[in-house]
Amino acid sequence: MTESNEPSEYDVVVVGGGPAGQSAALYATRLGHRTAIVDVGGGRAAMIQDVHNLIGVPEDDSGMELLQTGREQLEGYGCDFYRDRVASCSREGDDIRLVGNSNEYSATAVVLATGFNDVRPEPPLPRTGRGLHYCLHCDAHMFVDEPVYVMGHGESAVHVAGIMLNFTDEVDLLTRGDDPEWSEGTAETIEGHPIDVIHEDIAGVQNGEDGWLKTLEFADGEIREYKGGFAMYGAEYNNGLARELGCAINDDGTVEVDDHGRTSADNVYAVGDLTPGHNQLPIALGAGAKAGIDIHFSLRDFPRDPDVLDAQGPVRDEEVPGIPDQLLEQAVDFHTYGE
Repeated sequence: MTESNEPSEYDVVVVGGGPAGQSAALYATRLGHRTAIVDVGGGRAAMIQDVHNLIGVPEDDSGMELLQTGREQLEGYGCDFYRDRVASCSREGDDIRLVGNSNEYSATAVVLATGFNDVRPEPPLPRTGRGLHYCLHCDAHMFVDEPVYVMGHGESAVHVAGIMLNFTDEVDLLTRGDDPEWSEGTAETIEGHPIDVIHEDIAGVQNGEDGWLKTLEFADGEIREYKGGFAMYGAEYNNGLARELGCAINDDGTVEVDDHGRTSADNVYAVGDLTPGHNQLPIALGAGAKAGIDIHFSLRDFPRDPDVLDAQGPVRDEEVPGIPDQLLEQAVDFHTYGE
């Protein structure tokens, strides 16, 4: 990619190349809109060791493999990719201008798929994905009838520890020396369930030859075996661009959206982990698809409204199809029906 003082112009720019962002870009591109993804790399999906709960995707595929396959599919349809970090954004007339570290972009519609970062506890820690997990609904099934821990000292940690009793009878709640912040009612919940609360901090971690967690050693010298567990310390939402564009932000830091991913700011959408709801691959893909379809309805050329026809006259033969020439040529080359 070459640097330029002139912004790269698109109908749609998606900020964030995770599953939700890729899905939005896929629909926008296939529906005939010049689309780009600007992605800084990394993200929660990229850290997935084995993909779960995604029909049609083998569970030995990693998140990186999933994202790379998605990128190849998108490029085949004509979507552009930029490895860049968007530092700021603003409105310029009817368009939105995004300033990256190495390029600038102009778009009619913007999709924010910047997600969040899990708040990590202090080390020592098991390896992420090999004993340290953040997604209960993705990974609980991995620990059926296995000893597990839940790390945290708030209400959410107690909630997850209770849920894990549906999968195993060995659940420890590790506060790691922090004072519990749960209510008296929640304390009664703990007492009424077979959950061991361990307040000593972790002093050491031992992994097996396969890289998976084997044991945790505590400050008092006790050693306990675990297959793995979950860290519950909250999330930091990457909502800075949403704030700059005037999007309404919920109290927890998520971006407020409607059923189609529309934010309170005109032509700005938010999808995936940046929005309220379950943080799951299939849900992210669906949210991206709905946003891409809604963008198409707002940007498509045809059919024209009656008042536009009255002002401009009937649509001329040379005006259709409405898909840009580059995407038209790429679509013709892409399809090989009958060959």
